Amino acid sequence: MPKVCGITSWEDAVMAIESGAGALGFNFYPPSPRSIPADADLGWIRDLGMAFPDIARVAVVVNPDEPLLRKLREADCFEAIQFHGDESPEFCTKEGAAFNYWIKALRVRSEEDLAVSVEFSTPFLLLDAAVPGSYGGSGKTLDWSLAAKFVAGYPGKKVLLAGGLTPNNVSAAVAQVHPHAVDVASGVESAPGQKDPEKVRAFIISALS
Repeated sequence: MPKVCGITSWEDAVMAIESGAGALGFNFYPPSPRSIPADADLGWIRDLGMAFPDIARVAVVVNPDEPLLRKLREADCFEAIQFHGDESPEFCTKEGAAFNYWIKALRVRSEEDLAVSVEFSTPFLLLDAAVPGSYGGSGKTLDWSLAAKFVAGYPGKKVLLAGGLTPNNVSAAVAQVHPHAVDVASGVESAPGQKDPEKVRAFIISALS
C-alpha cells in the first residue's frame, strides 16, 4: 500500500487518492517544509474522511507536546498517529491509544537501531534513513538489506518502508524488502510541500507493479 506523506492541501490529497494512495500523512513538525501549523483549521482533513472513508489519515508528529496532542485528538479526523521522534515506548502506548492505531518510526543505521522495535507495542513500524539532525523527509535511502532482514525476521510487524523512495527505485525496494507499505514525501514533490501529480502517479504505479 502506498502512503503519501507531507500532504498540505485538499488538492494534493485528492490527487494522491485518485492516483491510488491508500493512506495520507499530515505533518505537524514545524521545522519541516511540509508542516501544517498547529493552529490551522483541520476541517478540510475531516472532510476528506467523509469524501474518502477508505483512506487512512495519519497525523505525523515529532516529540509532540500536550497541546498538539490534544488538538489532534479533538480534531477527530485521524485514523492513526505516527511518532517520528524520540518518543519512548510508554509515551507512544499512552498517547497512541486515542487513535485507532499508531505507528512508530525508527531511523535506521544498523541492526542495533532495529533491535529497539520489540519495545514498542504497535505492529506498525516505519523504517526511515538515519540522517543527523533530521527527523525524516531527508530524501536519503536506508540500507534495504537491513530492512529486508528485519521484515523476514519479524513477520508479525507491519513495516512501512520510507527513506529516499522515488518513482525510479520504489519497485526495486518493494521487491527486495517486501514491506507492508511504502511511504513517500520528498520523492514525489516539485518543491518542498508541493506534490507533483506525474511523480505521484508514477510512484504508485511502480509501487504496485
